[in-house]
Amino acid sequence: MISAISKGIKQLNDPATRQVVWISVGVAILAFLVLFACIETALRHTAMFQTGWMETVSDFLGRLAALVLTWLMFPAVISAVVGLFLERVANAVEARHYPGLASVPEQPFAEALLAAGKFLVILVALNLCLLVFIFTGPLYLLLFYVVNGYLISREFFELVALRRLTADAVRPLRKQHQTALVFIGAVFAFLMTIPIVNLLTPIIATSTMVHLFEDWRAADAGALVTT
Repeated sequence: MISAISKGIKQLNDPATRQVVWISVGVAILAFLVLFACIETALRHTAMFQTGWMETVSDFLGRLAALVLTWLMFPAVISAVVGLFLERVANAVEARHYPGLASVPEQPFAEALLAAGKFLVILVALNLCLLVFIFTGPLYLLLFYVVNGYLISREFFELVALRRLTADAVRPLRKQHQTALVFIGAVFAFLMTIPIVNLLTPIIATSTMVHLFEDWRAADAGALVTT
């Protein structure tokens, strides 16, 4: 697992990946600004008090809350949005480390957009539900990383695996390595909350998943049916 993450980080230096890196950075910054603007606007237009100075304090706290909520929602948004471009990363990793693999047809943009939208809705909805635990301290953090770790690892693993295997073949492989996937997904969820690092995390996650998938597929080659 450590080797896969190390290779995923080194993939950032690959010329074929650099274009996606810059796209990822641009999209991530835009996603953060739009997300913050939406949350801040919603909170600002919700009048909590009639007294002037109390409303001013409320607006300040609202902006602070908007920053916190944006930070919490960012992993979900950036994973879904940047996910539209990550197939290029998977192709670059395979070309560099697994040149013997046959090429796969590129996923239609409309299909990728639909999948990203579905993932975004699920992830945002679950993170909103988790907010009821936000004042529980360690319990909230545990739930945040477990839930996001599970969903992020599943999304990125299936992004990679479904390019090479049928859904029926991917499911048992994913379940067999579920514990490792949740753990590494929690690591990625944590990295997505660190400024600057979070801009590159989806690319590192995709690269890492390609290596893990190929390692696990090779180990279970006798039980899998390739496409």
